Amino acid sequence: MTDDALRQAALTSKAWPFEEARKLLARYPQGKANGAPVLFETGYGPSGLPHIGTFTEVLRTTWVRHAYEVLTGGTVPTRLIAFSDDMDGLRKVPDNVPNPEILQEALGKPLTRVPDPFGCNESFAHHNNALLRQFLDRFGFDYEFLSATDAYTSGRFDDALRAVLRHFDDILGVMLPTLREERRQTYSPVLPVSPTTGRVLQVPVRVVDAEAGTIAFVDEDGQEVVQSALGGLSKLQWKVDWAMRWVALGVDYEMAGKDLIDSTIQSGKIARILGARPPEGFNYEMFLDEKGEKISKSKGNGLTLEQWLTYGSEASLQFYLWREPKKAKSLHLGLIPRAIDDYWQFRERWFDQPVEQRLGNPVHHIHEGAVPEPRSLPLSFSLLLNLASLPGVADKATAWRFVQRYAPGTAPESDPELDELIGLAVTYARDFVVPGLQRRAPTADEAAALRDLDALLAGLAADTPADEIQNAVFEIGKQHYGKERLREWFQAAYETLLGSSQGPRLGSFIALYGIDNSRRLIAEALQA
Repeated sequence: MTDDALRQAALTSKAWPFEEARKLLARYPQGKANGAPVLFETGYGPSGLPHIGTFTEVLRTTWVRHAYEVLTGGTVPTRLIAFSDDMDGLRKVPDNVPNPEILQEALGKPLTRVPDPFGCNESFAHHNNALLRQFLDRFGFDYEFLSATDAYTSGRFDDALRAVLRHFDDILGVMLPTLREERRQTYSPVLPVSPTTGRVLQVPVRVVDAEAGTIAFVDEDGQEVVQSALGGLSKLQWKVDWAMRWVALGVDYEMAGKDLIDSTIQSGKIARILGARPPEGFNYEMFLDEKGEKISKSKGNGLTLEQWLTYGSEASLQFYLWREPKKAKSLHLGLIPRAIDDYWQFRERWFDQPVEQRLGNPVHHIHEGAVPEPRSLPLSFSLLLNLASLPGVADKATAWRFVQRYAPGTAPESDPELDELIGLAVTYARDFVVPGLQRRAPTADEAAALRDLDALLAGLAADTPADEIQNAVFEIGKQHYGKERLREWFQAAYETLLGSSQGPRLGSFIALYGIDNSRRLIAEALQA
């Protein structure tokens, strides 16, 4: 595949990263002036522990960034900033942190001035920022971390803050109509930091001198204060802050959750008031937990990266996060087996697809167009789970012995991805599958079919191929249930032999577990 062929296909691809990247191509047909990099941004609020939604936004933005680089042939430089809103005042104590009394005493203070309840970092924000960077570094993201506190206190935002003060009334004209009457009475685009308590104040502010950057307000002790709004002595209200950041940094692309649609609209208006064009982007749907509730950092009801990666592969996580970003999806551990098997199915297809179809294949984006060998595995993760759920297969080494008999020539050293999946299957089966298994006794008709299956297996060689075993299983089913009731036969076999209402292709399972072992399962079922 030539670079030109790839680019031509990308110009019309319906894959969402390319659709997003074409917005930037239309924005800058020749790239930015003076060869400046196109700037991508993701935002993070460190008021709670980082969760998978935070990671997802960086991942999806990275896919759009790579798609843009494909469209431009890599001739236009790009940058990605992971921005932490760590100067926000702490509004409430998260439910999932130790020593909550420490945070309770610091309510209202900038997050970088709130003590770390974990006792290992300079502040609560520093703790959560460190976790975020660990997550991003682990996956090899190419990004630059930027702290709001650093940007405010260093003076990097001072020019943009002066612009906000100059257009103070115009910004109020955008924001006040969106607020309740009670909120309008105290709303200010600028939030001063109290010189006495250090809290971020939600109080009315009067601009004294926009060019000098001075403002006036009533402090918590009732005294009027005149002080600078620059150098970290104030921060901006959320929607104004977002717009100011776009302007100050020159952000060209930023996506956001569907819950921020209104914020995106208002911030876009403010950015134009400040003399800049809002960035491109789109609003993605939110993830839901198993109860259908929105995942929240403060509640801690979402999955962490560590939880997914304990039971599933990195590729399976990225595969699940790639698909349908504008559709609300549940996010829980029960999704992992299907995500793993779907990833490998799409990976196998990619090698034989024309370029147009490859660009719509999730694995193309996961691997940035360089999908690795092997293109497939000798057995599915679902089959591995069934194996790992059986008595006597409680560890990875034992599982490998079965796999090597089923797929001679494989080994942990030569097949690292298969080795990883075997380990994950053993862990997942132990924690989620085995506790729910309950093999039932067969009915008289089911027992008769199982006895015939056992007799048939007794006549097969130990190395009989899976397809041949599957045909034999079908024949037994047709003899006892007829073609129209084969589903009942397989369900009966799963429930009596494996303790589950559904399962793998029985021929593949028997070939993997071994004919003698499978006959022992049948004997145990007949004795139940």
